[in-house]
Order: sequence, then C-alpha cells, then structure tokens
Amino acid sequence: MKTLRTALLAVVVVPLVALAGGTAATPAKTQPATKSEADCHHPPPPQQAAAPAQGNGWTLTRGEALKGAPAVKLADLLAKPQEHSGKTVLVEGQVRKACEKKGCWMELSTAADAKGPGVRVTFKDYGFFVPLDSAGSQARVEGVVQVAELSENRAKHYEGEGAIVPRGSDGKAREVQLVATGVELRR
Repeated sequence: MKTLRTALLAVVVVPLVALAGGTAATPAKTQPATKSEADCHHPPPPQQAAAPAQGNGWTLTRGEALKGAPAVKLADLLAKPQEHSGKTVLVEGQVRKACEKKGCWMELSTAADAKGPGVRVTFKDYGFFVPLDSAGSQARVEGVVQVAELSENRAKHYEGEGAIVPRGSDGKAREVQLVATGVELRR
C-alpha cells in the first residue's frame, strides 16, 4: 500500500508541481512589482544629487522648481510674521533640524541665531519629503507663510524630535510655518 501511494504521488503530484512552477514563475516576477509601484502612496526614494560643475557642494531639489516668489529675509519673517501670513515667499536659511523618521518637516534658522525660534517647513499636500540627514544644509524654500498655534500634544511631539517650539508669554506654543511647494538644499 505504501509503495502504491508513493508511486501515485510521483505520477500525479510531481508533474503538477513542475507545471505550476513553470507557468506561474514568469508572471509572478513581473506583475506584482509594477502593481506595487503604481499603488504605492509614498513618494519615490530621493535621487542622487549630482555635484555642480564648480565643485563647491551640491543642490538637491524637492517638489516643484522655485518659481521666483518675492524673497524675504528669514530674520524679517521671524520678526514680523503677520505681515507675510498667507503670502507666497522665498526664504533662505540653515536647516537646523529635520524629521528623522520620514523627512516630512524641517526647521529653518538663521546661522547667527541657531537657538532662537525658527520656521517650520512642511510640504504641500504631504507631496514630497527631504532627506533624513538634511540638518546642516543651506535651504531655499518657496511656499505660503502661516502663523499657527500648536496643540500641546503637537508641540510636545516636535520637542520630542528635537525641534525648538517657541511659546508665548501665555505658555501657548506658536510658530511660524511655511508650507513649501519647492525646496533646494545645498551643502
């Protein structure tokens, strides 16, 4: 009986396994990869930045190309944020801190005032991110200025990630934000 079962398995099962492996192997390699790439909601991984011809660093662009919005000095924006609220501006500064989990925000400061309040930069429609190691880079950012009061939970979350969250005399967390449509990073 045992010999008959073994022979039956060899005659029926082995050809079926070989047949299934031969026809299913090719589609399994090509179809899932394209399907998962098309269905993925995350942005593509960062591309390698090429060094400029001058050899003095590199420039990495995320989001849209900068379109020439009016330039505002970061110190002026921090001193009088209400004057710029709701307007699209171009700001330059040093990346003091960036989200280390996704790169979904960064904090700009002036090089001279690295411990004072900065501008939190987020990215329009969560459409792009910056590299996780962006801290220390110089940045040019174009986007819309907002002055926002943060919930205590949000403020503690940012502080837990090493961000500096300014607080008013009433103890509430308020910050200047820039919702960026385009970012250039340089080292």
